[in-house]
Amino acid sequence: MQTVTTTKLTEYPLLARGKVRDIYEISPDTLLMVTTDRMSAFDVVMNEPIPFKGVVLNRISLFWLNKFSGLVKNHLLESDERRFPEKLHVHADILEGRSILVRKAAPLPVECIVRGHISGSGWKDYRATGMICGHRLPADLKESQALPAPLFTPSTKAEIGTHDENITREDGMRLAGKDAFLQAEKLSLEIFREAVRYAGERGIIIADTKFEFGIIDGELCLIDEVLTPDSSRFWPAENFTPGKAQPSFDKQYLRDWLESRDWNKMPPPPALPEEVVRESSRKYLEAYTLLTGEELCV
Repeated sequence: MQTVTTTKLTEYPLLARGKVRDIYEISPDTLLMVTTDRMSAFDVVMNEPIPFKGVVLNRISLFWLNKFSGLVKNHLLESDERRFPEKLHVHADILEGRSILVRKAAPLPVECIVRGHISGSGWKDYRATGMICGHRLPADLKESQALPAPLFTPSTKAEIGTHDENITREDGMRLAGKDAFLQAEKLSLEIFREAVRYAGERGIIIADTKFEFGIIDGELCLIDEVLTPDSSRFWPAENFTPGKAQPSFDKQYLRDWLESRDWNKMPPPPALPEEVVRESSRKYLEAYTLLTGEELCV
């Protein structure tokens, strides 16, 4: 599989080029989502791609979409590039393993974040206020400790280069509509609890994650990436020790390296050394194998 940084599929119009995904319009109701090997951190896209990252993200999302298809509908139409429209077959080497056809959805205007452990910005907020996103917590929690119960903490959806902002449940209901918001909240917590149980049996702690939902034909559906190392914090369960930051299978490794640099978290980003690129790729591949029991042929 080749490393893919940017796609240029002239057969169909490019609708969006995000931090990681390129999205093309196949028809008024169908989109092609291509997950590249671009790497972003602190809302800045790095200059160096991470080999195999896009394939890992795409296949982990497919794994979870299939696993939870009995609980919630999703946008997936086709994941086998050999069954894509004929005009795309010339790009099979680029699309292999990293692309899906999906139904077009009207996304909810909120990010559905679930936190099972106290880490990252949640830990910073807790130390300052004793709360996470308005939720009052016990006074003696340690960094990385499991929360008494998973918390649903919605946020706004930011444009590229800007940051999501935490919002209250009331704001979420106002933005997304009460019924859709409450259904998304309920599904997010249900999926998270089951994913935590499944991953825990395979040596991974899912500390937190972000879901996205959209409306298709009047129904709420799970869309975009699901429980990947980009949208979640994955920690090895072995030697887990609350009271400090944890080693991870996700992009936290890169964030930690960037935090050690003299960088203001604005473009341009610092150049990534070969060992950081290689170790980031290894962590993504390891997460895929642990979760699915399969190894990617790379």
